[in-house]
Amino acid sequence: MNRLAGVTSPYLLQHADNPVDWWPWTPEAFEEARRRDVPVFLSVGYSACHWCHVMAHESFEDDATAAYLNEHFVPVKVDREERPDVDAVYMEAVQAATGQGGWPMSVFMTPDGEPFYFGTYFPPEARHGMPSFRQVLDGVHNAWTSRRDEVGEVAGKITRDLAERELSIGDAEMPTEETQALALLQLTRDIDPSTGWFEGDTKFPPSMVIEFLLRHHARAGSVGALEMSEGLCGAMARSSLYDQVGGGFHRYVLTPRAGGPLVPHFEKMLYDNALLCRAYAHLWRVTGSDLARRVALETADFMVRELRTPEGGYASALDADSDAGDGTHEEGAFYVWTPAQLTQVLGEGDAAFAARYFGVTEEGTFEGGASVLRLPQDAGPADAERVARIKERLAAAREERPRPGRDDKIVAAWNGLAVAALAEAGGFFDRPDLVERATEAADLLVRLHMDDGARLARTSRDGRRGTHAGVLEDYGDVAEGFLTLASVTGEGAWLEFAGFLLDIVLEKFTGPAGQLYDTAHDAEQLIRRPQDPTDNAAPSGWTAAAGALLSYAAHTGSQTHRTAAEQSLGVVKALGPRVPRFVGWGLAVAEAVLDGPREVAVVGPQDDRGARELHRTALLGTAPGAVVAAGRPDSGEFPLLQDRPLVDGRPAAYVCRHFVCTAPVTDADSLQEQLRPGG
Repeated sequence: MNRLAGVTSPYLLQHADNPVDWWPWTPEAFEEARRRDVPVFLSVGYSACHWCHVMAHESFEDDATAAYLNEHFVPVKVDREERPDVDAVYMEAVQAATGQGGWPMSVFMTPDGEPFYFGTYFPPEARHGMPSFRQVLDGVHNAWTSRRDEVGEVAGKITRDLAERELSIGDAEMPTEETQALALLQLTRDIDPSTGWFEGDTKFPPSMVIEFLLRHHARAGSVGALEMSEGLCGAMARSSLYDQVGGGFHRYVLTPRAGGPLVPHFEKMLYDNALLCRAYAHLWRVTGSDLARRVALETADFMVRELRTPEGGYASALDADSDAGDGTHEEGAFYVWTPAQLTQVLGEGDAAFAARYFGVTEEGTFEGGASVLRLPQDAGPADAERVARIKERLAAAREERPRPGRDDKIVAAWNGLAVAALAEAGGFFDRPDLVERATEAADLLVRLHMDDGARLARTSRDGRRGTHAGVLEDYGDVAEGFLTLASVTGEGAWLEFAGFLLDIVLEKFTGPAGQLYDTAHDAEQLIRRPQDPTDNAAPSGWTAAAGALLSYAAHTGSQTHRTAAEQSLGVVKALGPRVPRFVGWGLAVAEAVLDGPREVAVVGPQDDRGARELHRTALLGTAPGAVVAAGRPDSGEFPLLQDRPLVDGRPAAYVCRHFVCTAPVTDADSLQEQLRPGG
């Protein structure tokens, strides 16, 4: 056992039995490096990372490699999901130095935390132009002992360069209609209309871009934006990115060099599935698509079935690898099928049908003659009831296989995304069980992650609050989840909790010119204070906070929160027309600003049929970023309900935007009309 025993991160615990004498990221680790006068070796990864496991098995479990590493370095292990600030700062350095990044991330640094040599995965033997890990260790050790001045100069220059990258928005202006139109134009240049996907060999799900496209269609009436969102959602749902048997999405797909169907990287992440569940629900809200409804509900059910923890929260991820049945771990083993396996489970007739329908071939579309299930374009129409029966039988058979490992830590930000997705799916599709699951997760965040001052802990596990402070995305995404839950349930307490979090964003994460930082003013000081407005696999903390600030302002009339949201969107005007795929959520928030957003107050008893119908109609309105408050006019739970009486004793809906309100309506059709573009 090394120093990782007893930590809360499942990823770090996977390395607790390594012969490497790992330290967690602590001041004591760097003090030890100073005392011994050796560099720090920082290894950053996460539990579901396939190549992290490969490097661990090849190098960190090797006694000779570990002995050399322990003798000449202080090895520090970081779970990037627990410490996104550490990951962001050093990943920026890796990308600046090498032009690329990824995990595992390997960084050599001075005892002051200044980096001087970088990499990602290093093999145990030199191959494909990559040095072996042992060669890298030898080279760094020799440089440290014989060229210390040179190492110090390199480390100092890199640190200074990083420090100079601070982003100041100054007098940046708000996004305009032209900004949004130019962003859409750039997206049309990036899309491959023949496949529906964005161009590129590696395809990550563009959840935030889809939200922008749907909102832009709703506000501006753009047919092209809607068609692009439908194409993207259709391509993803038919491909092997989507688990055709169990629901839910894998992390990304790759285009094989030899051609053929896309191949997934099989890990399943909570954030992807929460974002995509919501995106497909929003697509259904616009189009009524049966495919969108099915995928949204199957993804919600996947999250509840496979990621929900006993405490009521949602685990971070499922691993890509699992036991292949012979004691060896292989990527995708849980998900792939051969024709013989289909026949064994289904019998010859249904197996032949399933092979055609799901694209299972004799030669295989993956490794070892196995295929990943997908829906080929040429499969044609199928008997829906037969397909459902086959999927049910395949799912039951798959449950007999060894399951992928689960990283069961609760990440505040991603649970906030799950709360929003489950609440809306439950509200849209009349699934009160999903709303209940969302409420339970939100309750866990309040009980365990928020302290008495409303400061968030980044993670928890097994009911134990983690020691790492929440970052900006935690505050933005959890506030978003609470605000969505408030709109769906009509419980104003969630609006109040969101306000507590957003006040901390204003106080602790905002600079004098309105710029946002990923860590609080009083957080641990790294070599650079991380600050990134661009989306990655999930909304950036910057744009997540902007969206939540805007919604809270619409609910409460707070000009302070509205101003903060608008100031933070200045960066979207700069980035949106050039790199819209990396600022999708910011563009979506900008659509809400341009539309208002609209404020909908539904007054009436919750047990009244008319009030319930108006509430659901409000939730199904497509106006970008519209906020909904529902309850009795005298409840005091929502500011929007104040001075909004019943109309002739009947439940009523009030719609306002830009400080102007329309006449209250008492029927769903009239409310729907007011929530349409131009309404």
